[in-house]
Amino acid sequence: MPDQTLSMKNTPFTAKHIALGAKMAEFAGYNMPISYSGINDEHTTVRTAAGVFDVSHMGEFVLKGEHALDLIQRVTTNDASKLTAGKAQYSCLPNLEGGIVDDLLVYCLEENKAYMLVVNASNIEKDWNWISKFNDKGVEMHNISDKTCLLAIQGPAATRILQSLTDVDILNLKYYTFVKAVFAGVENVLISATGYTGAGGVEIYFEDKDGAAEKVWEAIFTAGATQNLKPIGLGARDTLRLEMGFCLYGNDIDDTTSPLEAGLGWITKFTKDFTNRAHFEKQKGAGVNKKLVGFEMLEKGIARHDYVVKDFEGNSIGRVTSGTQSPSLGKAVGMAYVDKAHAAIDSEIYISIRNTLLKAKVVKMPFS
Repeated sequence: MPDQTLSMKNTPFTAKHIALGAKMAEFAGYNMPISYSGINDEHTTVRTAAGVFDVSHMGEFVLKGEHALDLIQRVTTNDASKLTAGKAQYSCLPNLEGGIVDDLLVYCLEENKAYMLVVNASNIEKDWNWISKFNDKGVEMHNISDKTCLLAIQGPAATRILQSLTDVDILNLKYYTFVKAVFAGVENVLISATGYTGAGGVEIYFEDKDGAAEKVWEAIFTAGATQNLKPIGLGARDTLRLEMGFCLYGNDIDDTTSPLEAGLGWITKFTKDFTNRAHFEKQKGAGVNKKLVGFEMLEKGIARHDYVVKDFEGNSIGRVTSGTQSPSLGKAVGMAYVDKAHAAIDSEIYISIRNTLLKAKVVKMPFS
């Protein structure tokens, strides 16, 4: 059999993961660590101490020029005109059919002139082509994905561990803001507080040149050697984000799901024009027919992606998008699209697991 790893991309840290004994698997075309010591252990480490995620597979685009903001405003639902230098926002790219091309982060590098968009790894080419299609005013676009390293250091002890590696104050870095600084002796590192775990911490973006990746990785683990800092895989990243009710593209949102259905009305701003705005405005006025809800299992069983959701009579009323046994809460939780009539908090729903209907109830997110 051919070696599948030969066809996968590596990040600058892949050799580190393998040397540390990580369980590796393909994710978005990359050879990525799924777990090291086990998902539950890694999840608990991030909730109680700090962990390091290699997320260098993510995509980064830089948009520059006098019309850069105009282009971002046109292709995203959130209002990027509110951003000043050093601030970021969560947004999405709507498509022409009422769904979502991708969700993303928009970083304002220089007000009205330079922005960085961070997109999902599996959508890099798709997003680049989509944004380029609307670039009719000569905005300078750079795809810097392949040369950008991205480490997410997450957990309540994360910034305390990292503070000694930079002169800027990261202990008090506000949520959805960022700074550029020297970090671990590497210049021009973007340090941001836009985490995907709900546990606090920062992400660091930098170019891997002159051995920067090796230098930063070693410096971080040296700084955290006595504070239970561990490398964390994508398995725990998924359980952590699910406990917070954060959407994962391809599971909870995709080309067929509306941001309004997904509970992302807060990033859908009708104070500006954007792709397919009229459709979403009409949908907001009429109300959505289905909603993305959180649920917890009341009977023993774990709901998985695409399991059918039913009502008491056995009628299909939706589908599960994400589900897991929550390591922090000790119970099975999930997210699902359900008909509006069954979306209220405390509504009883039933998940079809191996031809058995198991009772669950709709709950608020984040889960508790």
